[in-house]
Amino acid sequence: MILKTYSLVGVRGDADFMFWTISRRLEDFQDFVSGLFSTELGKYLEIPYSYLAITRKSEYIGGHHHLGQEGSPVIQEPGEAKYLFVYPFTKKREWYFLPFDERRVVMAEHFKIGHKYPSVRIHTGYSFGLDDQEFVLAFETDNPADFSDLVSELRSSQASRYTALEIPLFTCTSMDIKELLSILG
Repeated sequence: MILKTYSLVGVRGDADFMFWTISRRLEDFQDFVSGLFSTELGKYLEIPYSYLAITRKSEYIGGHHHLGQEGSPVIQEPGEAKYLFVYPFTKKREWYFLPFDERRVVMAEHFKIGHKYPSVRIHTGYSFGLDDQEFVLAFETDNPADFSDLVSELRSSQASRYTALEIPLFTCTSMDIKELLSILG
């Protein structure tokens, strides 16, 4: 299992840290959380949010490929960026009633905007049938202003008309577990 640790201290009132866990087996997540709760620290912990998703290649990409693209047989690992922005995402039902070719055109505009921000790397998780939301989006960058500019520009894209939910948003700072534990006191 892959584990990345992040601080949310000072940026969210309802969560102090985030663990990004990646595995092909659900049991690994259950074992991890069970083990965590059995530690001394575990009796003080609550899990206010938990999102489950899988990766796969977007149906809108077609033959377009990127290095480390989602949906490859190899797990796409998080990078070494300092910041991570994570949120659950759900589309309006009307989106799924649009003809596929129309959705593909809308998403091509969406991807084109994303390509204007190469310092922001996206990880798209698909939650259909696994969790309450449809997607879990995670964006890595060393420059939070780039992510903010990307989100701002995406607000005026056609795809944004079909957004039903994209909160809560988690602004995370990457840090190793020892540093994270020390700032928690």
